[in-house]
Amino acid sequence: GKKSPDLGEYDPLTQADSDESEDDLVLNIQKNGGVKNGKSPPEEIQDPDSDVEVGMTKQHTSESAPEGYPAETAGSLEQKAASSLMPYLRTAIFLLTVVISMILVLVCAFLIPCPPRDLHNTWNRNLGQGPGGVLSPLELCDVNGDGLPDILIVFTALMNASVMGVSKPSVTVMALSGMNGSTLWSIQLPEETRSLQCNGLSLGTAAEPVCLVTGVSKFLSLLSASTGKTIWTLNSVHLSSGFLAAPAATLPDVDGDGIRDIVVLALKDSQPDVFFILVSGKTGTALGGPVKYSTNGEGKVIGPQVHITSRGAIYILFGFGNVQAVALRDIFTQARNRDSFPAMLQQEEPEWEKRRSVNLSELIDIYSGGVDFLQTMKTPDTNCSNLLITTKEGLILLRGQDLEPRWTLKLQNISSQPVPGYFDADQTLDFMLQAQTGDGNKKVVVIDGKSGLPVWNQELPWQRQQLDALSVMTLDKKSVFLFWADETQPVLQSL
Repeated sequence: GKKSPDLGEYDPLTQADSDESEDDLVLNIQKNGGVKNGKSPPEEIQDPDSDVEVGMTKQHTSESAPEGYPAETAGSLEQKAASSLMPYLRTAIFLLTVVISMILVLVCAFLIPCPPRDLHNTWNRNLGQGPGGVLSPLELCDVNGDGLPDILIVFTALMNASVMGVSKPSVTVMALSGMNGSTLWSIQLPEETRSLQCNGLSLGTAAEPVCLVTGVSKFLSLLSASTGKTIWTLNSVHLSSGFLAAPAATLPDVDGDGIRDIVVLALKDSQPDVFFILVSGKTGTALGGPVKYSTNGEGKVIGPQVHITSRGAIYILFGFGNVQAVALRDIFTQARNRDSFPAMLQQEEPEWEKRRSVNLSELIDIYSGGVDFLQTMKTPDTNCSNLLITTKEGLILLRGQDLEPRWTLKLQNISSQPVPGYFDADQTLDFMLQAQTGDGNKKVVVIDGKSGLPVWNQELPWQRQQLDALSVMTLDKKSVFLFWADETQPVLQSL
């Protein structure tokens, strides 16, 4: 017989229907979070004592995982999902870092301004001065910090004074922009100018570019190259009985203030003797009294030039149509009137010292006979400079170590000081010369510094006062030589 369903008789069909209803119950609980409207329906509450139903529920739940994620596997799936996002997160962080770095680089590039450049390769400037003026000397120096060399020029013109029939020179120093020729600054000087030096100076505060101006009489002053303002001026009382005979020369620091110093060569008004004055490069005050020497030369004033040998001995070169030398140690000792001197002045050069005269004079004879110009030239293979001497007959290069000739060039009527520069790529200084030919022309010649032979020459028309030339270094370590010529000459072949 068949048992009553109330007694729990097992019926396969009934059990199958029950299983399906339990599956629906489990799925509804998983999908709805097990609670509807905050309450669990009575028909969906499971009997905790029914082991079979619990087991069946777990089994069917695991089988239905593709439709609803069970609690046991949800954590592991979340971990897998999180781990799969890590590469994307790292990539995003890397790209963000790169973008930020690029933005910073671009911002810095735009914040640092580029130096302005003119649209034209050349410019012309009319200085507006009257006839009869003289443009000299000329110097190149970057005075406004734009990376381009600017032009400093001294213009001397005659102006009528208040006294009838008397004229006085009007001297103007102008700084012109190398970019477009505009005036950066302009000042008046009290007397005509012998030289204007702006390159290689470490004077004043040593923190700004400066220019050293030497007059033809008693004026010696240090100017700020950026503004033209006077930093210091030598008191003319030190030249009360004389005048400046040549451009000043810079010395190593001899007074211990950390700034290079200056030596000037002066002449007496009524006596043929010369005297040296040491000047502080920082303040412009005299370092002691004048030091007098008697000379026996005749001709053009030479020097002073500072020469430092490979042993560190310091000599001052000067002369009148000849070249003589005196140790800076001797000048310093007499100027300070004491026997002690700085350690830097204790060195001597044997090859130079043996050229002293028999009576142990302080003067050393270097070269005699028709000397017009003297220049010290750096050599690439030693720490000692050579001496380039220009005479009426040509050029001679002396080795600075032992004063022996290195080469000699025969050339007549050299009219200006040789201009050093690099014409070729051997890293040895070459020289450009200007010589008068006597027919209203001049000859421009470039001399090889290693052999003393001409490597370029050109004859040009020139019927005015002879002016010095100069050279400008290019980016490829060569030089551009600049010189004056009349406008009627044909187009020149490039150097």
